[in-house]
Amino acid sequence: MASDSPSRLPASRFKTLEQFILERQDHIPVATGGFSRLLRDLSIAAKVVNSYIRRAGLLDVLGDSGEVNVQGEVQQQLDAIAHAEFVEALRLGGESCLIVSEEADEIIPVAPSSGRGGRYIVLLDPLDGSSNIDVNVSVGTIFSVYHLPEGQQPTVDAALQPGSAQIAAGYVIYGSSTMLVYTAGDGVNGFTLDPAVGEFLLSHPNITTPSNGRFYSIDEGNSAAFEDGLERYLRWMEYEQAKPSTYKTRYIGSFITDFHRNLLKGGVYMYPATAVYPDGKLRLMYEANPMAFIAEQAGGQASDGHRRILDIQPSALHERTALYIGSPAMVQRAEAFLRGDADAGKLP
Repeated sequence: MASDSPSRLPASRFKTLEQFILERQDHIPVATGGFSRLLRDLSIAAKVVNSYIRRAGLLDVLGDSGEVNVQGEVQQQLDAIAHAEFVEALRLGGESCLIVSEEADEIIPVAPSSGRGGRYIVLLDPLDGSSNIDVNVSVGTIFSVYHLPEGQQPTVDAALQPGSAQIAAGYVIYGSSTMLVYTAGDGVNGFTLDPAVGEFLLSHPNITTPSNGRFYSIDEGNSAAFEDGLERYLRWMEYEQAKPSTYKTRYIGSFITDFHRNLLKGGVYMYPATAVYPDGKLRLMYEANPMAFIAEQAGGQASDGHRRILDIQPSALHERTALYIGSPAMVQRAEAFLRGDADAGKLP
């Protein structure tokens, strides 16, 4: 067997997540010891959640819990488990002062441990796409990190910061392999969990999304409720499909999975406003903002169809938004069609 067989890769080839962060402490202002410990806490929780997901068919964790969350959605059992694991890991770590979770009605203040108060606000979608677990579709965790503003207490107002104020954002995707992808404003890097050693190892350094792409991800079952500009954009792409090497529909229905594919291969994810969700369906603070930060750091763009996602000033913790995110050329074309530009189909 060749010495570089996947089963015998020497550990020295890869940096761990913790090593990677520590190396950046000298030249990345956000990469302090506290920040590295915060990411360590998030990665520990991700490993625990990963273990539940890998055994979901064997454990009694599938299906709904019988509860309805603040979003009005039926909570899955694994939603509750993931929420509890991430909150507990952040509490024990002591680097956060405030946790805001999609699965909680209210903010979760974190009491200082050992007299040391944390300075980070962490927003979480503990398990995005959880309704797909029963059919073995990839799901994930999305997180967003802010500084507690100087002189403020850890309250709702302190959490209501625009996405442009994020100091870090990331996601963990539990799929054929488990990956943690994050940015601290210095590019995007991906780490794959090696179950043999229990560490996230750098596997995708300096992720850059293609400027254009072939894939578009949208639930066309809602097309009757789309605005005219979006309908024209979809018809234009369908017309272009007749040409070789052009657009293909790829929609899984798990936001984090569609985003991850488009980030790596090029594409656009679209969840527009509809008659049922006039403000859009995705949560601005737990889903759109962190993914927009990642997309922009990888060379992509994110818009609500008319303005940059990261410029939106949130007014409520569970605020919703429309979202167009991915390769910049595809997002710009979507905006052009939504504006009604006559030359939208002629953009490069």
